[in-house]
Amino acid sequence: MSAPDTATRTLRVAVFGVGAVGGVFGARLAQAGHDVWFIARGATRDALRANGLRLDSVDGDLHLQPVQVTDDPSQVGPVDVVLVGVKATQVTGVAPSMRALLGPNTVVIPLQNGVEASVKLADALGAEHVLEGLCRVIAEQAGPGHIRHPAVTPVLEFGARPGSALSDATAAMIPVVADAMRAAGINTIVPADMTTALWEKFLFIEPIGVVGAASRKPYGTVRSVPETRALIDTAIEEVIAVGRAVGVQWPADAKEQIWKRYDSLPPNEYTSMARDLIAERPSEFDAQTSAVVRLARQRGVQTPVHDVLHALLLPSVVATN
Repeated sequence: MSAPDTATRTLRVAVFGVGAVGGVFGARLAQAGHDVWFIARGATRDALRANGLRLDSVDGDLHLQPVQVTDDPSQVGPVDVVLVGVKATQVTGVAPSMRALLGPNTVVIPLQNGVEASVKLADALGAEHVLEGLCRVIAEQAGPGHIRHPAVTPVLEFGARPGSALSDATAAMIPVVADAMRAAGINTIVPADMTTALWEKFLFIEPIGVVGAASRKPYGTVRSVPETRALIDTAIEEVIAVGRAVGVQWPADAKEQIWKRYDSLPPNEYTSMARDLIAERPSEFDAQTSAVVRLARQRGVQTPVHDVLHALLLPSVVATN
């Protein structure tokens, strides 16, 4: 990876949750010279304090030591941007503690899978601070403070939440943060329509995510077995139907484009939901598959494949949460 461009404004950044996604984005911003604080607890906090942050990456390995880490956001104070890297199921619980990080121009960018995180954050922190956000990267924790990033140069998309009224100060931060991300080597997009962007990502992660979790098999296997491929195909159609019911304007070739992306994924990698359930860790099942079932029932959309997979996986999810 080429040396980051340091000509952009130096930002104060809080990375709240230093799992795979928070670790990748936080590491690149710190490498680029930004004032990055990692908010972590337990074994991750202790490992970061003792050994720094290690990133084994397709874009170039990195070992940051020392790093700024705390489990108390009040020790950090107001920042320019908060990257929320906790799992979607943890957002509601941790959001109130983020208030200590807010200043008049602070923007909060959720990185969670799913379509509900920004609503929960806005309820807790105020709509004037919270953007819509999503990221694309294949990464996992190899251990506390140690991230493995085997594929996909990180992509970050963020922008104003549809219908929300950002303050002038926070709206002005959007291009500033975008420039900083790009200079740090992160592919950054500010879409005109964040609702469609968010659901397009959801369409990418959830159908193959839930089938991968149910089968406990990697991308290459689930997309090559004809019966399993057909199951994924129907799951894609169901998510498209639910999205349309909530107002998403899908492109005509939405399913075709998703299959092109699925067929390009590393064959031996697993979906994040599958990795979590195999390891008996808490997962984002509720924010993904349960969300499809919830939203479908609210709007009278039939989702028979999701109903069955949801019922099949729910006992494993309950046991790990």
